[in-house]
Amino acid sequence: MQSVTKARWQIHFCVLLWGFTAILGKLITLPALPLVWWRMLLVSGSLLLMPRVWRGLKAMPVRLRWSYAGIGVLVSLHWLTFYAAIKLANASVAATCIALGPVFLALVEPWIARRKFDPRELLIGVAVVPGVAMVVGGVPVDMRLGIAVGAFSALLVALFGSYNKRLVEHGDPLTVTCIELGTGTLFLTVLAPLLPHTGAAFVVPSLHDAALLVLLSFGCTLLPFALALVALRHMSAFGTQMVTNLEPVYAIVLAMLMLGEQRELDGWFYAGVAVILAAVFMHPLLSRQQGKATQPELLGTAESHNVVE
Repeated sequence: MQSVTKARWQIHFCVLLWGFTAILGKLITLPALPLVWWRMLLVSGSLLLMPRVWRGLKAMPVRLRWSYAGIGVLVSLHWLTFYAAIKLANASVAATCIALGPVFLALVEPWIARRKFDPRELLIGVAVVPGVAMVVGGVPVDMRLGIAVGAFSALLVALFGSYNKRLVEHGDPLTVTCIELGTGTLFLTVLAPLLPHTGAAFVVPSLHDAALLVLLSFGCTLLPFALALVALRHMSAFGTQMVTNLEPVYAIVLAMLMLGEQRELDGWFYAGVAVILAAVFMHPLLSRQQGKATQPELLGTAESHNVVE
């Protein structure tokens, strides 16, 4: 099999695995905070077992470590709000909200990267508005708080994605992921007592939840991350983004097949999803890039992997 074709299939498989993150988030009975804390702890702890990560840490300047640590705080808040959106609404709603990540990225990246704003990016933001309105009108009233939390999670994706882009060439991807997720674990440990909760902030998961957490951490995080690192060497930025934009599609289809969420949502929701995804796919078409995809570290930390360019 040709390397490009193999890489394309690998990326599709990765996107399918990432689509399962929303499903597992719904199936795991833990609240959002301990769910995210255990996932980050498992992934960062596993990365610390790799000699490559320690070599990367030793070679990285202290100031750069602190920069990635700051991004890790944003990553932890993104994951926390993403899984909170799943608990407050459902997997389909959370996946749809995360699809807004590239739209927010188009708006905030020029400010963070200090580059000239492209009016075509504003067009994408405007195009997504009617889709959001239809999504809001197509869900039960008690799920609308989940939409707001999910949209905030997508904004966090854009923020830490933009900051990661500024530092993209300065660190080994596995080392960067370990720093960001390790810092996120520590941040949530400090944050937990300040958030409202009943009982212990960090509970020991049941056997059922523990098995799903292991699957989430290794099967839907580290495995696709490793596969994507290889695949990105053979794919263009444009090709990668077009494939990874399918993540919310996979998540919504999986939610329909495995969770029967279509019974909770009406036709307006799915019409709104179609409008949002059309705007998301329009972004790489308007600013088509044929260079290699060179931002693998975003794959290790985002639920929305369509911010890779």
